Amino acid sequence: MFCSNLCGRLLCTALTLPAALLNAQSLMTSSSLGGAVRMLPSDTAILEVQEPRSDLPCTVSPVKPTLGFDLKFHAGYEVSVPLKDLAGSDNMLTMVFRVTPESQHDEPAYFVHRVRVPSIESDASGNAYLQGEFELGEGKYHVDWMIRDRADRVCSWYWDADAALAPRDKQLALTLAPGAVDAADSQQFRDEPPVERAHSEPPLSVKVLVNFAPQDMHSTTLQPLDTSALVSILRTLAREPRIGKFSLVAFNLQEQRIIYRQENADRIDFPALGSALESLNLGTVDLKRLAQKNGETDFLANLIQREIGGDDRPDALIFAGPKALVDENVPAESLRDVGEVEYPVFYMNYNLHPQTQPWRDAIGRAVKFFKGYEFTITRPRDLWAAVGEIMTRAVKFKNGRRASAAASQ
Repeated sequence: MFCSNLCGRLLCTALTLPAALLNAQSLMTSSSLGGAVRMLPSDTAILEVQEPRSDLPCTVSPVKPTLGFDLKFHAGYEVSVPLKDLAGSDNMLTMVFRVTPESQHDEPAYFVHRVRVPSIESDASGNAYLQGEFELGEGKYHVDWMIRDRADRVCSWYWDADAALAPRDKQLALTLAPGAVDAADSQQFRDEPPVERAHSEPPLSVKVLVNFAPQDMHSTTLQPLDTSALVSILRTLAREPRIGKFSLVAFNLQEQRIIYRQENADRIDFPALGSALESLNLGTVDLKRLAQKNGETDFLANLIQREIGGDDRPDALIFAGPKALVDENVPAESLRDVGEVEYPVFYMNYNLHPQTQPWRDAIGRAVKFFKGYEFTITRPRDLWAAVGEIMTRAVKFKNGRRASAAASQ
Protein backbone atom coordinates (compact mmCIF):
# COMPACT_ATOMS: atom_id res chain seq x y z
CA MET A 1 0.00 0.00 0.00
CA PHE A 2 1.03 3.58 -0.70
CA CYS A 3 1.38 5.07 2.75
CA SER A 4 2.08 8.63 3.82
CA ASN A 5 2.79 9.46 7.46
CA LEU A 6 2.05 13.14 7.93
CA CYS A 7 2.64 14.44 11.42
CA GLY A 8 1.95 11.13 13.07
CA ARG A 9 -1.14 10.16 11.09
CA LEU A 10 -0.94 7.09 8.89
CA LEU A 11 -3.27 6.19 6.04
CA CYS A 12 -2.48 3.32 3.68
CA THR A 13 -3.94 2.02 0.44
CA ALA A 14 -3.08 -0.36 -2.35
CA LEU A 15 0.62 0.26 -2.81
CA THR A 16 3.49 -0.08 -0.35
CA LEU A 17 5.88 2.84 0.00
CA PRO A 18 9.08 2.11 1.97
CA ALA A 19 9.05 3.97 5.27
CA ALA A 20 12.57 5.28 4.66
CA LEU A 21 11.30 7.33 1.71
CA LEU A 22 8.68 9.18 3.70
CA ASN A 23 9.33 12.76 4.78
CA ALA A 24 7.21 14.47 7.43
CA GLN A 25 5.04 17.41 6.57
CA SER A 26 6.70 20.60 7.77
CA LEU A 27 5.65 24.16 8.54
CA MET A 28 7.48 26.64 6.33
CA THR A 29 8.56 30.00 7.70
CA SER A 30 5.42 32.01 8.35
CA SER A 31 5.04 35.68 7.58
CA SER A 32 3.71 36.06 11.12
CA LEU A 33 7.20 35.10 12.33
CA GLY A 34 8.82 37.86 10.34
CA GLY A 35 10.43 35.55 7.80
CA ALA A 36 10.01 35.24 4.06
CA VAL A 37 8.34 32.17 2.56
CA ARG A 38 10.23 30.91 -0.47
CA MET A 39 8.02 29.23 -3.04
CA LEU A 40 8.13 28.53 -6.75
CA PRO A 41 6.34 31.33 -8.64
CA SER A 42 4.14 28.73 -10.34
CA ASP A 43 3.04 27.32 -6.97
CA THR A 44 2.26 30.80 -5.69
CA ALA A 45 0.17 31.50 -8.78
CA ILE A 46 -1.83 28.28 -8.33
CA LEU A 47 -2.61 29.09 -4.71
CA GLU A 48 -3.62 32.65 -5.63
CA VAL A 49 -5.86 31.85 -8.58
CA GLN A 50 -8.42 30.00 -6.42
CA GLU A 51 -9.53 27.77 -9.32
CA PRO A 52 -9.45 23.98 -8.81
CA ARG A 53 -7.18 22.10 -11.22
CA SER A 54 -6.97 18.41 -12.07
CA ASP A 55 -4.04 18.00 -14.50
CA LEU A 56 -3.06 15.30 -12.02
CA PRO A 57 -6.36 13.57 -11.22
CA CYS A 58 -7.05 13.54 -7.52
CA THR A 59 -9.92 13.74 -5.04
CA VAL A 60 -9.51 15.97 -1.99
CA SER A 61 -11.67 15.60 1.13
CA PRO A 62 -11.19 18.30 3.78
CA VAL A 63 -11.24 17.08 7.39
CA LYS A 64 -13.42 19.24 9.61
CA PRO A 65 -11.64 20.77 12.65
CA THR A 66 -12.31 18.76 15.78
CA LEU A 67 -11.23 19.52 19.33
CA GLY A 68 -8.75 17.00 20.72
CA PHE A 69 -8.00 16.04 24.30
CA ASP A 70 -4.89 18.22 23.99
CA LEU A 71 -7.28 21.20 23.69
CA LYS A 72 -6.24 22.02 20.14
CA PHE A 73 -8.37 21.85 17.02
CA HIS A 74 -7.15 19.20 14.59
CA ALA A 75 -7.94 19.74 10.91
CA GLY A 76 -6.52 18.44 7.65
CA TYR A 77 -7.31 16.66 4.43
CA GLU A 78 -7.43 13.27 2.74
CA VAL A 79 -6.45 12.91 -0.92
CA SER A 80 -6.64 9.99 -3.33
CA VAL A 81 -4.79 9.66 -6.66
CA PRO A 82 -5.40 6.84 -9.17
CA LEU A 83 -2.36 4.58 -9.28
CA LYS A 84 -2.43 4.48 -13.09
CA ASP A 85 -1.80 8.25 -13.09
CA LEU A 86 1.35 7.71 -11.04
CA ALA A 87 2.70 4.96 -13.30
CA GLY A 88 6.40 5.01 -14.00
CA SER A 89 9.47 5.42 -11.84
CA ASP A 90 11.38 8.17 -10.07
CA ASN A 91 8.32 10.31 -9.37
CA MET A 92 7.87 12.73 -6.50
CA LEU A 93 4.67 14.23 -5.14
CA THR A 94 4.97 17.66 -3.56
CA MET A 95 2.07 19.02 -1.54
CA VAL A 96 2.06 22.73 -0.75
CA PHE A 97 -0.72 24.49 1.08
CA ARG A 98 -1.37 27.53 3.18
CA VAL A 99 -3.81 28.17 5.99
CA THR A 100 -4.98 31.76 6.44
CA PRO A 101 -6.85 32.94 9.56
CA GLU A 102 -9.87 35.08 8.72
CA SER A 103 -8.86 37.45 11.50
CA GLN A 104 -5.28 37.80 10.24
CA HIS A 105 -5.29 37.81 6.44
CA ASP A 106 -1.68 38.99 6.30
CA GLU A 107 -0.35 36.14 8.47
CA PRO A 108 -0.88 32.83 6.62
CA ALA A 109 1.00 29.67 7.53
CA TYR A 110 2.60 27.62 4.74
CA PHE A 111 3.20 23.87 4.74
CA VAL A 112 5.12 21.56 2.42
CA HIS A 113 5.33 17.78 2.24
CA ARG A 114 7.18 15.61 -0.27
CA VAL A 115 6.57 11.92 -0.90
CA ARG A 116 8.79 9.81 -3.14
CA VAL A 117 6.71 7.45 -5.27
CA PRO A 118 7.99 3.90 -5.92
CA SER A 119 7.91 2.35 -9.38
CA ILE A 120 4.32 1.67 -10.47
CA GLU A 121 3.17 -0.50 -13.38
CA SER A 122 1.16 1.21 -16.11
CA ASP A 123 -1.77 -1.19 -15.65
CA ALA A 124 -1.95 -0.70 -11.86
CA SER A 125 -5.48 -0.42 -10.47
CA GLY A 126 -6.80 1.24 -7.35
CA ASN A 127 -5.84 4.49 -5.65
CA ALA A 128 -3.06 5.89 -3.55
CA TYR A 129 -4.25 7.70 -0.43
CA LEU A 130 -2.44 10.35 1.54
CA GLN A 131 -3.51 12.56 4.40
CA GLY A 132 -2.26 15.58 6.23
CA GLU A 133 -3.06 17.26 9.52
CA PHE A 134 -2.47 20.65 11.08
CA GLU A 135 -3.51 22.28 14.34
CA LEU A 136 -5.65 25.37 14.84
CA GLY A 137 -6.76 27.76 17.52
CA GLU A 138 -10.37 28.86 17.61
CA GLY A 139 -11.48 30.82 14.54
CA LYS A 140 -12.28 30.69 10.83
CA TYR A 141 -9.67 29.83 8.22
CA HIS A 142 -9.20 29.48 4.46
CA VAL A 143 -7.06 26.68 3.02
CA ASP A 144 -5.35 26.83 -0.41
CA TRP A 145 -3.98 23.38 -1.30
CA MET A 146 -2.12 21.87 -4.23
CA ILE A 147 -0.14 18.78 -5.21
CA ARG A 148 2.21 18.40 -8.17
CA ASP A 149 4.39 15.65 -9.58
CA ARG A 150 7.74 15.84 -11.35
CA ALA A 151 5.98 16.37 -14.69
CA ASP A 152 4.43 19.54 -13.18
CA ARG A 153 0.94 18.10 -13.37
CA VAL A 154 -1.15 19.78 -10.70
CA CYS A 155 -4.23 19.09 -8.63
CA SER A 156 -5.49 21.99 -6.51
CA TRP A 157 -8.36 22.54 -4.11
CA TYR A 158 -9.62 25.29 -1.80
CA TRP A 159 -11.87 25.26 1.23
CA ASP A 160 -12.89 27.04 4.41
CA ALA A 161 -12.52 25.63 7.92
CA ASP A 162 -14.35 26.75 11.06
CA ALA A 163 -12.77 25.81 14.40
CA ALA A 164 -15.60 26.68 16.78
CA LEU A 165 -16.14 25.63 20.37
CA ALA A 166 -19.50 24.16 21.27
CA PRO A 167 -21.48 26.29 23.75
CA ARG A 168 -20.75 23.80 26.55
CA ASP A 169 -17.01 24.03 25.83
CA LYS A 170 -16.66 27.81 26.04
CA GLN A 171 -15.02 27.60 29.47
CA LEU A 172 -12.14 25.48 28.16
CA ALA A 173 -8.73 27.16 27.98
CA LEU A 174 -7.32 26.08 24.61
CA THR A 175 -3.59 25.55 24.22
CA LEU A 176 -3.44 27.49 20.91
CA ALA A 177 -4.42 31.16 20.69
CA PRO A 178 -7.35 32.19 18.46
CA GLY A 179 -6.23 32.37 14.84
CA ALA A 180 -3.07 30.34 15.49
CA VAL A 181 -1.90 27.71 12.98
CA ASP A 182 0.72 25.06 13.69
CA ALA A 183 2.02 21.76 12.38
CA ALA A 184 0.58 18.65 14.00
CA ASP A 185 2.71 17.50 16.91
CA SER A 186 4.52 14.32 15.88
CA GLN A 187 6.24 13.98 19.28
CA GLN A 188 3.56 12.67 21.62
CA PHE A 189 6.07 12.16 24.43
CA ARG A 190 7.96 15.44 24.24
CA ASP A 191 9.04 16.91 27.56
CA GLU A 192 6.58 19.17 29.36
CA PRO A 193 7.65 22.79 30.02
CA PRO A 194 8.13 23.80 33.68
CA VAL A 195 4.96 24.71 35.57
CA GLU A 196 4.69 27.53 38.09
CA ARG A 197 3.37 25.74 41.16
CA ALA A 198 0.90 27.30 43.59
CA HIS A 199 2.44 28.60 46.82
CA SER A 200 -0.71 29.62 48.67
CA GLU A 201 -1.06 26.16 50.23
CA PRO A 202 1.05 23.00 50.58
CA PRO A 203 1.31 21.19 47.20
CA LEU A 204 -0.40 17.88 46.63
CA SER A 205 1.36 14.56 46.19
CA VAL A 206 -0.45 12.45 43.58
CA LYS A 207 -0.01 8.85 42.42
CA VAL A 208 -1.32 8.01 38.94
CA LEU A 209 -1.82 4.45 37.64
CA VAL A 210 -2.43 4.37 33.87
CA ASN A 211 -3.53 1.32 31.93
CA PHE A 212 -1.99 1.94 28.49
CA ALA A 213 -4.36 -0.19 26.45
CA PRO A 214 -6.47 0.31 23.31
CA GLN A 215 -10.19 1.13 23.38
CA ASP A 216 -10.82 -2.12 21.55
CA MET A 217 -9.74 -4.85 23.93
CA HIS A 218 -9.19 -7.20 20.97
CA SER A 219 -6.82 -4.82 19.16
CA THR A 220 -3.21 -5.95 18.78
CA THR A 221 -1.86 -2.39 18.65
CA LEU A 222 -2.12 0.73 20.76
CA GLN A 223 -3.65 3.26 18.36
CA PRO A 224 -2.31 6.86 18.21
CA LEU A 225 -5.76 8.14 19.19
CA ASP A 226 -5.71 6.04 22.37
CA THR A 227 -2.16 7.00 23.27
CA SER A 228 -2.89 10.67 22.62
CA ALA A 229 -5.89 10.66 24.96
CA LEU A 230 -4.03 8.91 27.79
CA VAL A 231 -1.01 11.19 27.40
CA SER A 232 -3.37 14.20 27.40
CA ILE A 233 -4.78 13.03 30.73
CA LEU A 234 -1.26 12.91 32.13
CA ARG A 235 -0.32 16.30 30.65
CA THR A 236 -3.44 17.90 32.14
CA LEU A 237 -2.41 16.59 35.55
CA ALA A 238 1.23 17.58 34.96
CA ARG A 239 0.13 21.18 34.29
CA GLU A 240 -1.98 21.40 37.45
CA PRO A 241 -0.25 24.02 39.67
CA ARG A 242 -1.60 22.52 42.90
CA ILE A 243 0.33 19.25 42.39
CA GLY A 244 3.93 19.29 43.60
CA LYS A 245 4.91 15.61 43.49
CA PHE A 246 4.05 12.84 41.04
CA SER A 247 4.32 9.09 41.24
CA LEU A 248 3.46 7.30 38.01
CA VAL A 249 2.81 3.62 37.30
CA ALA A 250 2.16 2.76 33.64
CA PHE A 251 0.89 -0.78 33.15
CA ASN A 252 -0.83 -2.95 30.58
CA LEU A 253 -3.51 -5.29 31.84
CA GLN A 254 -3.40 -7.54 28.78
CA GLU A 255 0.34 -8.18 29.14
CA GLN A 256 -0.03 -8.25 32.94
CA ARG A 257 3.04 -6.17 33.56
CA ILE A 258 4.19 -2.77 34.73
CA ILE A 259 5.75 -0.89 31.82
CA TYR A 260 7.15 2.15 33.58
CA ARG A 261 7.45 3.49 37.10
CA GLN A 262 8.42 6.91 38.42
CA GLU A 263 8.47 7.69 42.13
CA ASN A 264 7.85 10.97 43.95
CA ALA A 265 9.15 13.31 41.23
CA ASP A 266 8.41 17.00 40.72
CA ARG A 267 7.51 16.38 37.06
CA ILE A 268 6.43 13.49 34.80
CA ASP A 269 9.22 12.22 32.56
CA PHE A 270 7.30 11.91 29.29
CA PRO A 271 10.29 10.96 27.08
CA ALA A 272 11.16 8.07 29.41
CA LEU A 273 7.52 6.96 29.45
CA GLY A 274 7.41 7.01 25.64
CA SER A 275 10.56 4.90 25.40
CA ALA A 276 9.15 2.36 27.85
CA LEU A 277 5.89 2.04 25.90
CA GLU A 278 7.84 0.91 22.85
CA SER A 279 8.21 -2.46 24.59
CA LEU A 280 4.46 -3.13 24.34
CA ASN A 281 3.74 -6.15 22.15
CA LEU A 282 0.00 -6.73 22.32
CA GLY A 283 -0.03 -9.06 19.33
CA THR A 284 2.09 -11.69 21.11
CA VAL A 285 0.56 -14.05 23.67
CA ASP A 286 2.84 -15.38 26.38
CA LEU A 287 2.20 -19.09 26.94
CA LYS A 288 2.63 -18.72 30.69
CA ARG A 289 -0.07 -16.03 30.78
CA LEU A 290 -2.30 -18.12 28.54
CA ALA A 291 -2.08 -21.01 30.98
CA GLN A 292 -3.08 -18.85 33.94
CA LYS A 293 -6.75 -18.78 34.82
CA ASN A 294 -7.89 -15.23 35.58
CA GLY A 295 -4.33 -13.96 35.20
CA GLU A 296 -5.48 -10.40 34.46
CA THR A 297 -7.62 -10.37 37.61
CA ASP A 298 -4.71 -11.63 39.72
CA PHE A 299 -2.41 -9.00 38.23
CA LEU A 300 -4.91 -6.22 38.96
CA ALA A 301 -5.47 -7.48 42.51
CA ASN A 302 -1.72 -7.53 43.19
CA LEU A 303 -1.35 -4.07 41.65
CA ILE A 304 -4.08 -2.64 43.87
CA GLN A 305 -2.70 -4.26 47.01
CA ARG A 306 0.81 -3.01 46.27
CA GLU A 307 -0.01 0.52 45.13
CA ILE A 308 -2.95 1.36 47.40
CA GLY A 309 -1.93 -0.73 50.37
CA GLY A 310 1.74 0.27 50.27
CA ASP A 311 3.64 2.41 52.75
CA ASP A 312 3.44 5.65 50.77
CA ARG A 313 0.52 7.98 51.49
CA PRO A 314 -0.23 10.29 48.56
CA ASP A 315 -2.86 12.99 48.82
CA ALA A 316 -4.78 11.33 45.98
CA LEU A 317 -4.53 8.19 43.88
CA ILE A 318 -5.84 8.27 40.31
CA PHE A 319 -6.48 5.35 37.98
CA ALA A 320 -6.75 6.20 34.27
CA GLY A 321 -7.37 4.12 31.17
CA PRO A 322 -9.99 2.42 29.00
CA LYS A 323 -12.48 -0.13 30.29
CA ALA A 324 -10.70 -2.98 32.10
CA LEU A 325 -12.97 -5.84 31.03
CA VAL A 326 -11.77 -9.06 32.63
CA ASP A 327 -13.44 -12.44 33.14
CA GLU A 328 -13.57 -12.05 36.93
CA ASN A 329 -13.61 -8.93 39.10
CA VAL A 330 -11.05 -8.53 41.87
CA PRO A 331 -12.39 -10.54 44.86
CA ALA A 332 -13.72 -8.49 47.76
CA GLU A 333 -11.37 -10.27 50.18
CA SER A 334 -8.37 -9.07 48.15
CA LEU A 335 -9.66 -5.50 48.41
CA ARG A 336 -10.32 -5.86 52.15
CA ASP A 337 -6.71 -6.96 52.62
CA VAL A 338 -5.63 -3.45 51.56
CA GLY A 339 -7.05 -2.06 54.79
CA GLU A 340 -8.26 1.47 55.39
CA VAL A 341 -7.34 3.96 52.65
CA GLU A 342 -6.40 7.35 54.11
CA TYR A 343 -6.73 9.38 50.92
CA PRO A 344 -9.28 9.75 48.10
CA VAL A 345 -9.19 7.37 45.12
CA PHE A 346 -10.34 8.37 41.64
CA TYR A 347 -10.84 6.68 38.27
CA MET A 348 -10.68 8.56 34.96
CA ASN A 349 -12.25 6.03 32.60
CA TYR A 350 -11.36 6.91 29.00
CA ASN A 351 -14.37 5.61 27.06
CA LEU A 352 -15.21 6.96 23.60
CA HIS A 353 -18.46 4.96 23.38
CA PRO A 354 -19.98 4.79 26.88
CA GLN A 355 -23.40 3.85 25.51
CA THR A 356 -22.03 0.51 24.27
CA GLN A 357 -20.29 -0.30 27.57
CA PRO A 358 -22.39 1.32 30.31
CA TRP A 359 -21.48 -1.17 33.02
CA ARG A 360 -18.75 -0.64 35.64
CA ASP A 361 -15.47 -2.45 34.91
CA ALA A 362 -13.02 -4.19 37.25
CA ILE A 363 -11.12 -1.02 38.16
CA GLY A 364 -14.35 0.90 38.63
CA ARG A 365 -15.67 -1.75 41.03
CA ALA A 366 -12.45 -1.60 43.04
CA VAL A 367 -12.59 2.20 43.21
CA LYS A 368 -16.21 2.02 44.37
CA PHE A 369 -15.17 -0.45 47.10
CA PHE A 370 -12.76 2.19 48.42
CA LYS A 371 -15.56 4.80 48.28
CA GLY A 372 -13.81 6.54 45.41
CA TYR A 373 -15.08 8.56 42.47
CA GLU A 374 -15.31 7.55 38.81
CA PHE A 375 -15.36 9.92 35.83
CA THR A 376 -16.14 8.91 32.25
CA ILE A 377 -13.83 10.71 29.81
CA THR A 378 -15.45 10.85 26.38
CA ARG A 379 -14.89 14.46 25.28
CA PRO A 380 -12.24 17.09 26.10
CA ARG A 381 -14.61 18.90 28.45
CA ASP A 382 -15.02 15.66 30.44
CA LEU A 383 -11.28 15.65 31.09
CA TRP A 384 -11.27 19.32 32.09
CA ALA A 385 -14.21 18.86 34.46
CA ALA A 386 -12.82 15.65 35.98
CA VAL A 387 -9.42 17.15 36.82
CA GLY A 388 -11.12 20.18 38.38
CA GLU A 389 -13.32 17.94 40.53
CA ILE A 390 -10.39 15.72 41.52
CA MET A 391 -8.30 18.69 42.61
CA THR A 392 -11.18 20.20 44.60
CA ARG A 393 -11.84 16.95 46.45
CA ALA A 394 -8.14 16.20 47.03
CA VAL A 395 -7.44 19.66 48.47
CA LYS A 396 -10.56 19.51 50.65
CA PHE A 397 -9.62 16.05 51.94
CA LYS A 398 -6.05 17.11 52.70
CA ASN A 399 -7.14 20.27 54.51
CA GLY A 400 -9.66 18.27 56.50
CA ARG A 401 -7.01 15.75 57.49
CA ARG A 402 -4.64 18.55 58.57
CA ALA A 403 -7.36 20.24 60.59
CA SER A 404 -8.23 16.96 62.28
CA ALA A 405 -4.56 16.31 63.12
CA ALA A 406 -4.17 19.82 64.55
CA ALA A 407 -7.30 19.44 66.67
CA SER A 408 -6.13 16.12 68.10
CA GLN A 409 -2.87 17.72 69.20
